[in-house]
This record gives sequence, structure tokens and C-alpha cells, in this order.
Amino acid sequence: MSDTSSRTTRTHTGTRTRTKRPRGPRPYLWAAGAVLLLALPFYLDRFWLQAGLFAMAAAIGAIGINLLTGATGQLSMGHAFFLAIGAYGYCALAGDGTDGLTGLSLPTGLAAALAVALAGLAGGLFSPIAGRLHGAYLGIATLALIFIGQHVLFNAHDLTGGSNGRDVPPLDLFGLTFDEREVVIAAVPFGSAEKLWYAGLVLLLGCGLFARGVLRGRPGRALNAIRDHRVAAGVMGVPVARYRAGVFVLSSMYAGLAGVLLALVFQRTVPDYFGMTLSLEYLAMIVIGGLGSVAGAVAGAALVSLLPQLLGRYSEALPLVSAPGTGGISPGEASRYLYGAAVVAVVLFLPGGLARIADRRSRPRPGTPGEEA
Repeated sequence: MSDTSSRTTRTHTGTRTRTKRPRGPRPYLWAAGAVLLLALPFYLDRFWLQAGLFAMAAAIGAIGINLLTGATGQLSMGHAFFLAIGAYGYCALAGDGTDGLTGLSLPTGLAAALAVALAGLAGGLFSPIAGRLHGAYLGIATLALIFIGQHVLFNAHDLTGGSNGRDVPPLDLFGLTFDEREVVIAAVPFGSAEKLWYAGLVLLLGCGLFARGVLRGRPGRALNAIRDHRVAAGVMGVPVARYRAGVFVLSSMYAGLAGVLLALVFQRTVPDYFGMTLSLEYLAMIVIGGLGSVAGAVAGAALVSLLPQLLGRYSEALPLVSAPGTGGISPGEASRYLYGAAVVAVVLFLPGGLARIADRRSRPRPGTPGEEA
């Protein structure tokens, strides 16, 4: 009798045993999850939709840095720099210049694509350094990008608007404008958050599938070999410098796309957001979620990005947490304490992160039902 969820093996004594293979989530669970995500804009208010969009943008950026740090072992402290290039690049390319700032008035869809390419170009200019440095040396080199970026963002007033930032032109694709003008669907008014929700889902799905394909294919095996032992990888014929440079460019493009989506959600870009704290948050995301795991990057991004928003919304009901300037711990500061503690706990007790929990649940325990004579 055949069983698709098991395989039959023969032991040295000739006894045939049947061992169940680990199963992933069943298709109907994936379908139910997809239907739920598609239906949420019809029921959630603006706060929850924006929180979800922030999590989607964070997840895209976290997948990118996980390819670099988790899969290849390259430490990057400059991820926020490439998010800023994506956000401000979109504003400059799509802006019309009526606000007195630089704007090329390009179609917004083209501007978004060029902003991602611009982030990749910046990563490509830095890639010769990324291809030759590793460990703490690369981390220190990329840290310099944050200082350079902050200086440019605060002082290039015609391009960035200085400390006041600049408005973000709404995305316009196929005749649909992702702005506050409401479109009524099934008696539900759809504003910018509802429209962007579906765009964010498509982008996150595409980025996740592409990264998963990279990690499961030949490039992923090469990246893991470089992470485990770069000298041995080079001896086996893996072009170490080329792969390191290439994954740095790819990670930069992921960050640029996350920056574009963040700008569209915020509707205004400000330099303070793209600082060192943001880069540290992305490192926390992939450590908590699980290094080298696409699903782990998404889970870690959701936790780190949603935590301050939830603490801010329910600060009145939480002890010690209060609005800034009122004497208690601000929601942002409290969230950093919490996910900092989560990073320590993961390093000490769960090295694989949240992805390790799901992996353990999918594996059958040795000697438990799953084997039969």
C-alpha cells in the first residue's frame, strides 16, 4: 500500500520500516492564510493596516540583509543607507518640483523601479570593498555609509528637504492611484492604506519566493559554503569575491525596495528615520527570526516592527510604558529593551531563531509514531 507521506527503508536485519517524512503546512492552511490576508482591508482600521504595511516593508528589507548576513556571513551595518536611497530616490525621480525640491516628474512606477536600481547601483559601487572584506571589517566599513548618508540627507536641501524631509508622490499604476482618494469596493471605502496593502502583499510574496529560489539553488549552496569556510569554498572553485559582491548588490536592491514602500506608507521622508538604529533593528530581525531563513526574516521583521506600534497604542494600559515626556518609558525605548532581550535569549537558548521552532515541529521525533514494522 502506497503512502505519499512516508518512505519505506530496509534495515541491516532485513526488516522493512516506514518512516514518515516531515510535512510542511497543508495546502488548505496556506489557502486560508491567503484568503485572510486578502480580506483584512475590508475589516481593519487604518492603524492596523499601516502597522501591517510597516511589517511588510521591514520584511522585504530583512530578507535582503538575511541573504547577506544569514546566508553569506557578511556583517552589514549600513542597511539603512540603502533604504534611504530607495525612499529619497523615488521622491526625487517621481517628484514634480512644485515644492521647490529636485524632481524629474517620471511616471511613478518607473520611478520606483529606478529607485531600486539606484540602490543596487550604490551597492555595486561598494561591492568591490564588500567582496574583499569580511566579519567586523566589513561591518565597520558599512557603518561609514550611515554617517555619509546622514550628512547628505541633512545637508542636500534641494534633494532631500533637509531635516524637514519631503513629501512622497503617490504611486500610480495602471490608472490606479494609491492616494487618499477613496474607491468604494463592496461598500467599503478604500484609501491609500487599503490600496497599498495589496501592493505590499505582492511585493513581499515576490521577494520571498525569489530569495527562497536563490537559497535553494546553486547560488545558495555557494553562499553557504562561503559562510562556513571561505577558503575551502575558493578551493572548490567558488568565486568568493564575485559572490560576495553580487549578494551585496542584491541585498541593497531589497533594501531600496523596502525604502520605496516605507516612503509610500509614511507619505513623507525624514532623515532621522534612516539612522544607525534602523540598521541595528534589521540585524535584530534576522537574529530573532533565524539566520539564513526567509520565513524567519519575515517573522523577525513582524515582531520588531510591530512591537513599538502596539506598545504605543496600548501604553495607557501597560505598566511603566507611557508617552514620551511624561516620566515613563516611551514605547520605542521599551520595544528596544524587549527585542534586545529577545536577541540575547535567542543567542543563548534558540540559535536558529523562530524558524528553528517551526523546523522542530515539522520533524518527527526519533522513536515516536512514524515508524512501523
